[in-house]
Amino acid sequence: MAQILETKPVSSTVLPVFLAGKYQTQTISVDSSSSSTTQSPPPKPLLIVTPSDEGTYPVILFFPGFMLRNIYYTDLLNHISSHGFILVAPQLYILPPKGIREVESAAQVANWLQLGLQSVLPENIEPNLKTVVLSGHSRSGKTAFALALGYGDPIQKFSALIGIDPVAGNNFGTTTPHILTYEPKSFDIPFPITVIGTGLGSESKGLISCPCAPKKYNHEEFFNESKPPRAHFTAKNYGHMDMLNDDLSGVIGKLADSMCVNGKGPRDPLTRCIGGIVIAFLNYYFQDNKEDFNTIVNEPDVAPVVLDQVQFDAS
Repeated sequence: MAQILETKPVSSTVLPVFLAGKYQTQTISVDSSSSSTTQSPPPKPLLIVTPSDEGTYPVILFFPGFMLRNIYYTDLLNHISSHGFILVAPQLYILPPKGIREVESAAQVANWLQLGLQSVLPENIEPNLKTVVLSGHSRSGKTAFALALGYGDPIQKFSALIGIDPVAGNNFGTTTPHILTYEPKSFDIPFPITVIGTGLGSESKGLISCPCAPKKYNHEEFFNESKPPRAHFTAKNYGHMDMLNDDLSGVIGKLADSMCVNGKGPRDPLTRCIGGIVIAFLNYYFQDNKEDFNTIVNEPDVAPVVLDQVQFDAS
């Protein structure tokens, strides 16, 4: 499969959500309970990206994709954080756990937020734990949906859900827990959902390789089973790993760069697109700022990449 170079006309309108925000950001690494010196250490190691300016900010709990490191997403996390959000990205595992353990670990991190998040943030930064958003990429996009459905017994209440190219299985079947029902609007999730997919995620690199996001288990089915309010966007000419940082290091990084069909060219446009959609979506529901999200839905050409399958069901 040849790589696709996106040639998108430049829109005369550049929405602020697609540009770096007004806040400087800082990155904080927090050890897990086995080695942390904090009073209420998290159950898993964390990468936190937060605005540096004093204030109270909503929290986004972001789960990295299958076997991927949280540091691979710093470009995306910093873009979102610069618009006034605290991103908490746990490293749930190094080797993939069996059964429902991944979701249980995610729930443990979510439940820790009320107890320990403030203690690992700078004194001038306060998390708004009344607005906690679930998000995840790839298999961990499914983990975010599973938490929203109550798997893992989360105590923390959530306000919204964002699936970034979520995947529930591969050519050999679904992963545990099996949350897909293949019934439209069957997910019993009581808050707004946005699903952002990729057009090349369902493509295979060759005859002996599997697509990273097979159609039967990918973003299209997650959106199909979501109830309104829900939105769906597809980055037509990008692949399943194209929201990661450019030039990843290490063996896992090189595998992440090579195992899926990718778009051609720098990943920054997709990073800004996904980040901008996330920001606009959350501002729509929690900041009483509906203009940017409505513009993206009604005029997709304003996005930095070509968007396909754009749909928004407000109710």
